[in-house]
Amino acid sequence: MPKLLPPDPARMDAHQKRVHDAIASGPRGRVRGPLAVWLHRPGLAEHAQALGRYCRYDSSLPPRLSELAILVMASHWKSSYEWWAHYPIAVKAGVPEAALNQIRHGEIPVFAEADETLVYRFMTELLETRQVPDELYDQALAALGRDCVIDLVGLAGYYTLISMTLNVFDIQVPDGEPPVVFGEN
Repeated sequence: MPKLLPPDPARMDAHQKRVHDAIASGPRGRVRGPLAVWLHRPGLAEHAQALGRYCRYDSSLPPRLSELAILVMASHWKSSYEWWAHYPIAVKAGVPEAALNQIRHGEIPVFAEADETLVYRFMTELLETRQVPDELYDQALAALGRDCVIDLVGLAGYYTLISMTLNVFDIQVPDGEPPVVFGEN
């Protein structure tokens, strides 16, 4: 059971309603998960959802790589909801299911595509050491380009906020959906 439910739409103030409607009418099509919780603080919701919209829909990263990066973040934070929400999107975008399952189980994934391996290494290094060594940075810059590297770091920051929100407020996968288990085969 979540520790904090979304605000009751019938009791939302004008700012909450405006932000709710902006999210619902955008590419997400609805308000759920961390965005719904953030509506208690509409100023946070307004700005965070704008960053999230950029990271998801306007980034220079192709969806295959951004969804891979999102799932690396979800696995690191053991964020079941985030994994549940993005796993099918990642598969549809072309990320191999076997590699995603390896990530979820805490294994080093095997990718056929060099850019996927690079994104996985970049994100993992950033999460584990809180920095990226010069050699890996140079490889990412050469293979992905400046814009993608910047967007990758922005995505890491945004999905840290997402994962923290989901974990602190105990937002789990919707009722009736199988739970997501990390680190186990």
